[in-house]
Amino acid sequence: MIINKIQKQNNNKYKIIIDDETFITYDDVILENNLLYKKNIDNDLYNKIKEDTKYYDIYNKVVKYIMKKRRSEKEVRLYINKYISDIDKIEKMIIQLKKINLINDIQYCSCYINDSIYLGKNGINKIKNDLINQNIPLDVIEEQLDKIDYDIINNRLEKMILKKIKSNKKYSNYELKQKVLNDMMNLGYDKEEILTILNNNIIDDNNILENEYRKLYNKLSNKYSGEKLNIIIKQKLSLKGFDSSSIDDIANKKAEF
Repeated sequence: MIINKIQKQNNNKYKIIIDDETFITYDDVILENNLLYKKNIDNDLYNKIKEDTKYYDIYNKVVKYIMKKRRSEKEVRLYINKYISDIDKIEKMIIQLKKINLINDIQYCSCYINDSIYLGKNGINKIKNDLINQNIPLDVIEEQLDKIDYDIINNRLEKMILKKIKSNKKYSNYELKQKVLNDMMNLGYDKEEILTILNNNIIDDNNILENEYRKLYNKLSNKYSGEKLNIIIKQKLSLKGFDSSSIDDIANKKAEF
């Protein structure tokens, strides 16, 4: 078989005509196989050209995948595995991508942390766990976290907690603390820092208790009366986390409702 034509196309591609067959390949395939005009090729080289072209089809697909947003090595490997099963070819591609800095877990770690801090809502624990799940070494994570301004994290946490306190006025202090604590810890914030902000901003819940008692009294008084009504209301309020002595104080005033 003879290479009858090699014609450069756009995007580092080449059109090759071998005997009467025309196909598109890549400059890497041309260089790696030393393909020249009028060169005689045997079946082994012909098949290798075909295989190498498939390889670079996938390689360029992977490059486009990475260019959409920065990816960890783990993400890239999982993506390559969809198209290639040969371990040697996978490793070759990983090395090539690292060589041109399209895979760089240190940069990935730094970008992920900055995006999470300035564009997201997650706390340090969640950010760290996400990076560990991407197989980023812990020492790399810690080194990058040391560079951030923790005041930004703490200020954002306080703003989120204050917003939740303001928008959840029907809960007792206990319920509100538990709800906010769970929500913020799920986002990866430190428990002690959350509690400190909560304790500094939670207001007395007597007004909330009075409103909740009034609602229950109006709802249940058509079905229960006397001491039974009083016991049921106390039980429900206790389950909501209200203090028993405060419930008794409100119950003693029930005649005012």
